[in-house]
Amino acid sequence: MNDQIRDAYDVVVIGGGAAGLNGALQLARSRRPVLVVDAGQPRNQPAHAVHGLLGHDGVPPAQLLARGRDEVRGYGGEVVTGSIAAVGGDLDSGFTVTLADGRAARARRLLVTSGLVDELPDIPGLRERWGRDVVHCPYCHGWEVRDQAIGVLASGPRSVHQALLFRQLSDDIVYFRRETALGDAEAVQLAARGIRVVDGEVSALVIADDRLAGVRLADGSVIPRQAVAVGARMAARAGFLADLGLKPSEHPSGMGVHIPADPAGRTEVPGVWAAGNVTDLFAQVGASAAEGALAGAVINADLVEEETRRAVEAVGG
Repeated sequence: MNDQIRDAYDVVVIGGGAAGLNGALQLARSRRPVLVVDAGQPRNQPAHAVHGLLGHDGVPPAQLLARGRDEVRGYGGEVVTGSIAAVGGDLDSGFTVTLADGRAARARRLLVTSGLVDELPDIPGLRERWGRDVVHCPYCHGWEVRDQAIGVLASGPRSVHQALLFRQLSDDIVYFRRETALGDAEAVQLAARGIRVVDGEVSALVIADDRLAGVRLADGSVIPRQAVAVGARMAARAGFLADLGLKPSEHPSGMGVHIPADPAGRTEVPGVWAAGNVTDLFAQVGASAAEGALAGAVINADLVEEETRRAVEAVGG
């Protein structure tokens, strides 16, 4: 694989996950010079498989991305490994993307698909089991923990909703309230669905033979559990956009920060689009890929309009 990059591209895509690769695929198929810069840290890396993606259910994440990179390259697109140090410029003068190792490329447009980071509660054992028997999404992992003893850790404004979703998959759900306030209506909902509420702070997860065995409370008691669901706070990976005046803002859900964009991926900075989890915190792989594809098509159309306008001006129209 050649990690050399050219001086200039029509589009630089920052992030090589489902959104970025599908956006690049659209652009490469439209014969656009496109570069994908990928840091190699996909959000779903700890997971054994991608689920809920038609035609690819159960495929390992690394395998899916490897195939996507090959497809982009097959149409002339370039994909390199690297992290972003800085992004500057504007629509009129063009953008410059500088990598941490000093490589740099100019671009007429940018597509930001750098994803997010899951910020988990500081509970011993939680991060180590993340993507295995500590999960967050009933659609991504629910079938794999069906009929098990599942604990749901209160960790944000959607925790009760999360518990109710996992109740669809198992009759044995325990909601660990921790120090989170529980409204009367929420308490009624949990009780009506047979979800037990446990008070007290969670001190650690109990692991035995490399498997989750229970949840330990601060008083030393252990509630046996085979899986734990937790709603992480989600933070867009977008610090490198600060020089463009594009900063993450609080998501309407209260579950994290994102880069706001319209349905086609346009951000408030002309010439910069965003797709996937960097803007849509709750997008699964399929939705992220679709958002990337749409953004790629819209960027191509935007470039066509610009080129047509210049062509008309050149002939005196």
